[in-house]
Amino acid sequence: MRIAVYPGSFDPITNGHMDIITRASSVFDIVIVAVVKNPGKNPLFTMEERVKMIEKASVHLGNIKVKSFSGLLVDFVKIEKAQVIIRGLRAISDFENEFQMALMNKNLYRHAETFFLASHTDYAFLSSSMVKEVASFGGDVQAYVPSAVWEQLKIKYR
Repeated sequence: MRIAVYPGSFDPITNGHMDIITRASSVFDIVIVAVVKNPGKNPLFTMEERVKMIEKASVHLGNIKVKSFSGLLVDFVKIEKAQVIIRGLRAISDFENEFQMALMNKNLYRHAETFFLASHTDYAFLSSSMVKEVASFGGDVQAYVPSAVWEQLKIKYR
């Protein structure tokens, strides 16, 4: 069983994230979307809200599990018996940081490989932060997020 973990804060999940999840689901037997509690961030959505939105957005994919965690990613990967960590790359500027994290993760847990997926060109500019900023000013971000997220953004920024 090939199990992969796709970690992120997903605050909120975007269509760019969903593209990575969908593509990864065709490569791995199980993809665990791991919503991380990042103490350095003040999220708009609670952990529970983010998990529910991802579950709704990925319900059509039969091999996706959504879980939350805090702490070291490699510890979560070990607990889940995963062999792969999925990371999305939007631009070359993402690569340096992602590469350093991949090397650190490999040093901490040699049994997990990092699998980089390049963003689809339609989503290379997209980030959760950008979506929240545009939505906070009343901008229409419906084209950039799953419908469950769009509904929640309208409620948050009412």
